Amino acid sequence: MAKLKLDLHDIYNKGQSIDEALNHIINEAVEKGIALVEIIPGKGSGQLKKHVLRFLEQKHIRKLYHRIDKDNKNFGRLFVHFKKQN
Repeated sequence: MAKLKLDLHDIYNKGQSIDEALNHIINEAVEKGIALVEIIPGKGSGQLKKHVLRFLEQKHIRKLYHRIDKDNKNFGRLFVHFKKQN
């Protein structure tokens, strides 16, 4: 299964850069028909993870993917699943 990975550790305090990186990875997954995107906001205080989840819940973004899974073994990781492209 093809997968993309986005680690936000390096840009955790740059709001605009975070949104740009998220937009880029979501668009790349859609364009290339990737089934899974792993996003690593890290553990920290949880604020970055909340930012990522709010970004993903925007109506125009939400329609691009199938579901989100929170990693139950690693609090600092999310999986975004995309519908299969035919």
